[in-house]
Amino acid sequence: MPPQPVHPPGLPPVRCLADWDGAARNLVLAHKERGRTELATVLGRVLAPAVAAAGPGPLLLVPIPSRPGVRRSRGHDPVARTAIAAAAALRAQDRTAQALPLLRHARAVRDQAGLGSAQRARNLAGALVARRGAGVAMPGASVVLIDDVLTTGATLSEAARALREAGIPVLAGAVVAAVLKRA
Repeated sequence: MPPQPVHPPGLPPVRCLADWDGAARNLVLAHKERGRTELATVLGRVLAPAVAAAGPGPLLLVPIPSRPGVRRSRGHDPVARTAIAAAAALRAQDRTAQALPLLRHARAVRDQAGLGSAQRARNLAGALVARRGAGVAMPGASVVLIDDVLTTGATLSEAARALREAGIPVLAGAVVAAVLKRA
């Protein structure tokens, strides 16, 4: 039997635009690690169709928050910028869409680089919480989690758990790129 994808419990359906290599990888890293903040508009425009595929009606885009120290060192939150740009791109197509930072870190976590699936899940367990008042952010909207890269799904699963605990159902996730497993 060929290898099967493994998804952490609670991972919502996720749409991605590209494999984590080539142009997608270069764009995300330039935006995220090299301060090319103008690329948020490009990334948001290309992410918008993945968000729109979540379904009809109003969409609430919830970015995965950067860790506070990482945000300070980068000088910006790249996923939040991308979510804001994707919401603007959707509004330009006459979709009702808004990006709101409904999640925050409740505790420190290690850098995920180099960690396997189980280690990532343990590292993130209980790390995110919904911000106070998040449940009244955009009544009736479908919630779509936004991240730049999907590796194991641990981050999106943790974000979905945090929102569910606050009474906010998550319809889907959308990412620019994913590490796609090959058989």
